Order: sequence, then C-alpha cells, then structure tokens
Amino acid sequence: MATKILKKPATFYDTYERNPSDDKKMPHYCPGCGHGIVHKMIAEALEDFGVGDRTIFISPVGCSVFAYYYFSTGNIQAAHGRAPAVATGIKRTHPKGIVISYQGDGDLAAIGTAEILHAANRGEHITVFFVNNAIYGMTGGQMAPTTLVGQKTTTSPLGRRPSNEGYPIKVAELISQLHAPVYVERVALYDNPHRAKARNAIRKAIKCQVDKLGFSLVEILSTCPSGWKMDPVDSMHWVKETMEEFFPLGVYRDHTNEMEPYEPEVLNLDADEISRVLDIAGKSSFKYERKEVTVKYKNPEIKIAGFGGQGVLLLGAAMAQAGMLENYHVSWLPSYGPEMRGGTANCHVNIRDIAVGSPMVSEPSVLIAMNRPSLEKFEHEVKPGGLIIYDASLIDIEPNRKDIEVLAIPATKIADELGNTRIANMVIFGAYMGYSGLMNKTTVYESLKSAIKHKRFMDINLKAVDAGYNFGIQKQTI
Repeated sequence: MATKILKKPATFYDTYERNPSDDKKMPHYCPGCGHGIVHKMIAEALEDFGVGDRTIFISPVGCSVFAYYYFSTGNIQAAHGRAPAVATGIKRTHPKGIVISYQGDGDLAAIGTAEILHAANRGEHITVFFVNNAIYGMTGGQMAPTTLVGQKTTTSPLGRRPSNEGYPIKVAELISQLHAPVYVERVALYDNPHRAKARNAIRKAIKCQVDKLGFSLVEILSTCPSGWKMDPVDSMHWVKETMEEFFPLGVYRDHTNEMEPYEPEVLNLDADEISRVLDIAGKSSFKYERKEVTVKYKNPEIKIAGFGGQGVLLLGAAMAQAGMLENYHVSWLPSYGPEMRGGTANCHVNIRDIAVGSPMVSEPSVLIAMNRPSLEKFEHEVKPGGLIIYDASLIDIEPNRKDIEVLAIPATKIADELGNTRIANMVIFGAYMGYSGLMNKTTVYESLKSAIKHKRFMDINLKAVDAGYNFGIQKQTI
C-alpha cells in the first residue's frame, strides 16, 4: 500500500538559512499574506516539471524582495521595476533556463511599466507572476497603480479619485492587447476553489516556458491585511466582493495550442572568427604566460577594504587587469561611499581559471585590509586556510584566527620611504604577487599602464611594486 508523504517541494528550502533572523522556519511575510501560497505553488510546479535546477527566480523591490530566502533555485535580485529587463538578459544568454519574474503592483505596474510592456511586446520567453494587492505593502500602505477608486491609503486618505489620481491599471487586459504574449490570465486566492484555479494557471504559465512557447503572465489578486488594516478573513472577503468586481477573473489570452516550440538561433563562432568580425585579429590582450601557482593560492576570491583615498578600488582594478593579461576570467566589483576622503571603500575581485559565476565575494579566500576597521569587520568572513594581508603600519592588532595564513606588511612605512604615502596600495599589490606567486612581475608592470592614469606617477608605482614583491618573496621563504 502506498504511503502518503507530505513535504515541501525540493525547490523550496526546508530551513531558511539565508534569513538573518533567529527563526529559520518562519517566512518574513505578514499573517494572511498571499505571497506564501503563491511561492509554494510555483515551487511545486518547478519540482513536478523537473526544472528546478535550471530555474532563475528574479525578485525585485517589494514584499517578495527576499524570495531568495525560500527558493532553492538560481536567484537574482533586480532594481525596482527592472525584473523583466533582467529576465530578458538572463533568458537570452541562458536560453535553456526557466526564468521567472515575480513582481508586485507597486513594482510592475508603476516604475516597471516600460519594462513589462516591452518584454511582453517582444514576446520574451519568460514567465511573469504579478501579485496585485492594490497597495504598496512593503513601504507602509501607499496608493498603488492598482488601488481601487475610493480606496483609502496613507497617500490617498480621502480615497482614490479618478479626477486626481486616475483609474486603476488593468494589467492583464493591457498585456493581452499586445500581439506577442501567448498566455495571460487573472486569478485570485480568496478560497480553495480559486486557489485551485490559481495553481492551474501558475502551472500552465511555467509549462508554457518549459515547452518554449513564449511570454506568459499570470495576475494574482491577493490580500494585504496589514496594508488594508483588516484581519485576514475580512481581507479575503474584500478581494471577492470588491477587487474582483473591477479586476474580473479569467483567461485573457491563450494561444498555447497554436504556438510551435521556439528554438533560438545559436551562433557557434570560434575565437578566430570573432576576432575577424570585430577586426581585432592579432590584437589579443593576453600577453603573458601564466606561472605555475601553488594550489592554495589558485583561483583567489579577494576582498580589499580600507578608507576612501587609500587606493582600494585602484588596487582591485589593477589586479583584475593583470589577471586579464594572463587570460584569467576576472571580475571587479567596487563599493564606496560618497566621501572623497575618510569614508569607507572596498572591492571584490575574482581571478579564476573558469568563468566567474558572481562578482560578489562573500567568503574571501584572500582579505587585504588597509585599515583596522576593515580587519575587524571582515576577518571572520575569510575561508579557513585563506590568506589575510594587512598594513602593519596602520593596524596595531593581529588577526585572532588560527586557521588562516597571515602576511603583515608595513606598506605605508615602505611607501613613505619611497616618497609617497599613496603608493602603499601598490606595495601591497607587489607583496601579494610575490608571496603567492599568482602572477609574474612583468604582468603586474603591464597592468599599471592601464590602471595608472597619470604617467608621471608610473615610475614611483613600479618602485612600490618592486619593494612589495621583494618583501613578499622574502616572507614566503622564511
């Protein structure tokens, strides 16, 4: 006899480890919110269709911005309203991926109207789930593009007035008037029969993409008890009795039976052909042979941090440039405040044998700390067995951890002796390369031609690299 097993789909995490709160089992949504129901319907469909491992879930600004806490899929966050544009780029570069854009009414129907209209008009092969609760839920209950006439919000305390704010936007009707969309439906969640219909619509929209048929959108009327100032039961009645009257449920477009599966054209161009088309034959920027690198120093994921004005970003850019010269896959991601001096700055650098999946470095194998706050803040992030390099001239403490390698270099002191405090970053660059053996010194020299904008500073920066390089080699041999 078969045994019934009740469990979450494998595409939905059992424990929400990405959630920074102490409770790893409780989602962040308010009681009575519809997002949790929709999430589980999507996760169930992804598992049933066997596409979870190739799904990319895009969550822009809104109550569902933390959807990546829950979905065991690829996850990308997008700027406010830009999810369809991001989804377009992802789908075109990964045509076999199942790309889902999950958006609310304050996102899709307001700041994101241009993106959703053009993505739908182009017939992008993506699936869009549009959760319409007629209010800005995350930011305190302001009027949204779908707020009903007469509905009171914090920014329409007298109720929405068509003469002043216009009428609510009917997204399903609007999208269905375009030529390209294949499937458009509006559903609701206020009782079990309608949840069953919503489940079917969600599955059909995802299956539309699995079968390579084209663009699909499901608008889901959902509750927002907190924003509406109602209890969950009353909010479900309000959807049925008030929202549904203005936003009729039903299928607005269904061409799934008429469409043939679309196979995107794949251009297989070799490197020589690409060079010929771009007219860069014989102009390769890969100039130097790689060194044999000790395994523990290969493929570094580097975080560089310090004060603004210490050349943190320049150091990272120079490292990435050097990596390109030796034909590594590289990325450089800067982060800095508005201050010209005295603020904080850090950057993330990847130098890898294989393609870089994400430019973000959350667990660095190498931390370069140019001031004490950076060492104290980021030491715990370094992977066990990783390397911490710090400026011993400015930092009067040592790392506490015993499971890492440490290179303390008096970079600022060396820079002062060379005649310019500001070249301490290049002293560290040279020291890291000399200590790890990651790249040739000639490669580092060449990278500075792009990194150093004022050529009159080139000589002193080269001297800084030399001094650091010699220091690093000396420390490695001790």
